[in-house]
Amino acid sequence: MTVVDRIAEIWGTRTPYAKDGAWPVRVDQALDATVTDGDVDQWVQSACVLCSNGCACDIAVKNGAMVGIRGRAGDLVNHGRLGPKGLFASWQGISGKDRLKRPLIRENGRLVECDWDTAMDRITQRSRQLLEERGPLSHGFYTSGQLFLEEYYALAVLGKAGIGTPHMDGNTRLCTATAAAALKESFGADGQPGTYADIDSCEAIFLYGHNMAETQTVLWSRVLDRLAGPDRPKLVCVDPRDTEVARCADVHLAVRPGTNLALMNALVHEVLANRWFDEEYVKAHTLGLDELKATVGPWTAEAAAGVCDVSAADIREAARIFGTSPRVLSTVLQGFYQSAQATAASCQVNNLHLLRGLLGRPGCGILQMNGQPTAQNNRECGADGDLPGFRNWENPEHVAELARLWDVDPLTIPHWAPPTHAMQIFRYAEQGSIEFLWISATNPAVSMPDLPRIRDVLAKPGLFLVVQDLYLTETAQVADVVLPAAGWGEKTGTFTNVNRTVHLSDKAVEPPGEARSDLDIFLDYARRMGFTTVHGEPLLPWSGPEDAFEAWKACSRGRPCDYTGISYDRLRGGSGIQWPCNEENPDGRERLYGDGLFPTDPDYCESYGHDLLTGATAGSDSFRAQAPGGRAILKAADYHPPHEEPDGRFPFRYTTGRTAYHFHTRTKTGRSRVLTSAAPTAWVEISPDDAGRLGIREGDLVKVTSRRGRIEVPVRVSDIRNGTVFAPFHYGYWDQDGAPGEHPTAANELTLTEWDPVSKQPVFKNAAVSVEKAGDAVGPSPAPTTTASRPAAAAGPRSVRPTAGGKDAEATEQIGGSPPRFPEAVRRGRQGGTP
Repeated sequence: MTVVDRIAEIWGTRTPYAKDGAWPVRVDQALDATVTDGDVDQWVQSACVLCSNGCACDIAVKNGAMVGIRGRAGDLVNHGRLGPKGLFASWQGISGKDRLKRPLIRENGRLVECDWDTAMDRITQRSRQLLEERGPLSHGFYTSGQLFLEEYYALAVLGKAGIGTPHMDGNTRLCTATAAAALKESFGADGQPGTYADIDSCEAIFLYGHNMAETQTVLWSRVLDRLAGPDRPKLVCVDPRDTEVARCADVHLAVRPGTNLALMNALVHEVLANRWFDEEYVKAHTLGLDELKATVGPWTAEAAAGVCDVSAADIREAARIFGTSPRVLSTVLQGFYQSAQATAASCQVNNLHLLRGLLGRPGCGILQMNGQPTAQNNRECGADGDLPGFRNWENPEHVAELARLWDVDPLTIPHWAPPTHAMQIFRYAEQGSIEFLWISATNPAVSMPDLPRIRDVLAKPGLFLVVQDLYLTETAQVADVVLPAAGWGEKTGTFTNVNRTVHLSDKAVEPPGEARSDLDIFLDYARRMGFTTVHGEPLLPWSGPEDAFEAWKACSRGRPCDYTGISYDRLRGGSGIQWPCNEENPDGRERLYGDGLFPTDPDYCESYGHDLLTGATAGSDSFRAQAPGGRAILKAADYHPPHEEPDGRFPFRYTTGRTAYHFHTRTKTGRSRVLTSAAPTAWVEISPDDAGRLGIREGDLVKVTSRRGRIEVPVRVSDIRNGTVFAPFHYGYWDQDGAPGEHPTAANELTLTEWDPVSKQPVFKNAAVSVEKAGDAVGPSPAPTTTASRPAAAAGPRSVRPTAGGKDAEATEQIGGSPPRFPEAVRRGRQGGTP
């Protein structure tokens, strides 16, 4: 057993392995400093919910409380590893003394405690009144990427079949809506073609706008172990910052923010011009080659270099690596998704793989990544506005299928227009047409763009706001009713990670006070509202999560995300199982599209597609006229610059992102002392050249201003490209004195109300700002020194102020033992003891 400081050593000890080998087991564990292994009463199966990786774990329980966590060695996702957030915030983050324990209602302008009947009566009375007077369009629901599958499905059914509102979305819209959109546009349906195991077999890895080292730390550990092995894969990184990924890359394309599509068109151009594509595969399995050629024709490496401000030689070298490597894995995340022309740029990643036929084989995959642990379930179940089971809202038969399944009138299910995306939901609340807004497990008062506007919307007189969460977040503070929810480890349910792996999380402890699971809250609301089927039965008759899961399986039958072969019993004791899992794939399917057949049949597909420049839907007739016949579609679009560009008044490009030590708005990670010590407060980053020109030194207080607001935070002088300002988006105001925005530090005070035309994902990566010194440094910058935020030209050992081996918990690693028995035991989802 080796004790490792997992705050300073984020990715843990290296376990190198060779191409096509098994990733060695390394079991990571953290226990409360007062507890030893022998003190633990029981270990309860779960999976981590603090990034989208979906690492399987066991929760340590002593005297009815969570006291630690360990990775599950036999799981196909993480082989026993956990990241810093999983080690220290998964269990500590829900144990804060300020947990909500009783419902709150607003009386005379103040939130006061009450009982559940009082809170739910207030909600249902207002809901019934608005439905009678205004109809279903008066209601909106805004949810999360943190709930369980069963809870999303309950929310989808009560919203679509009970109320009948199209105004349903989640914070997944802010995070990875573009992942779903790009997959639909190219392949006809959502669902990742690749799998994490492709890291084991690939010969090149491309990371497009994806700082994997900080967003999915365990997945990056897997990459690092391949890079340390005997046959290192090539690594190409697209990111304006000098991240850990960039430092390991063979080619780092530090593009100017907002120019991703220009770069991607050039990479496609190079692959076509050098005839590195598989003509037979393209002819047999794709549509749209001629239009793609015409679109990318002018985009030479030199043309893109001028727009992106990178070397033309580097663009050509990246294209050569992609075009000549036998097996390539691509991952995509926020640098593309939250930027201008997000869907168009992400589709070009799909195009590169389609051109070369690099799908469905070991080492040949695409991961249009998620940022949240259960974002995939939100999309699958339809709580984000889509129809459940990847059904097509424009296909009347798909609507009729759901109506038969739920035993409701098809006209109740909203399908007369596209589902309302999050940005439009808040616009309707601003205008007054939405008067009832229910927010669950998310904090838009910090996470949405243009925060001054969002605060006004949430506090608008006439908007009845329900918030259901673990803590009194900035959003909950302005609610009319606050409902205390049970958190991870306090309820049972399933969730699905990026590579379609379904895990079960069992209840380990009781929630505090009167807190209830999100599922119980939704079921209670449905019962009190009297939602019934055509035949008079309860719309949601379930008594618990397993009932909900079985109902979801029936909904998923025959769809791309078919769960019918999965059960709670199969998920207990072994590993996760990848969907589709059904009669055809009894043990799940590791990769999609190996047969070259795609879900683009017009009667089956999830979407008929869109114009990538305008977002206009193609429609059934146009899509059918293409006669896709199971072929993928090579979507094309020309580059257009971002709408807000730097100018004389606002000369810098502003972009936001994550740090390895926090998740979203720190609702959980901010309650872990070691993580908070590692990254305690907000900061911004600028380059040494820009700092010198402005007379700014490391740690100085700076004021960053956009057309929408300002922030005043310390500065980190880092290795970021000149002319660019970076800010982490995690920091709000719940742990600060004063009202939100009084001492502005939240990154989204500056971001703009704009979104991609197809995915409707907000543009967080492009804004114009000014920077000026506001005060001399009173100490070192609060930014970590172990990550992409380290000081420029830092030398010597990397360290931060705290260590993991403090009095909160001790992190340990155990390396060695037999690797997981793949595929016989784990990938078949068989029962087995905990390794």
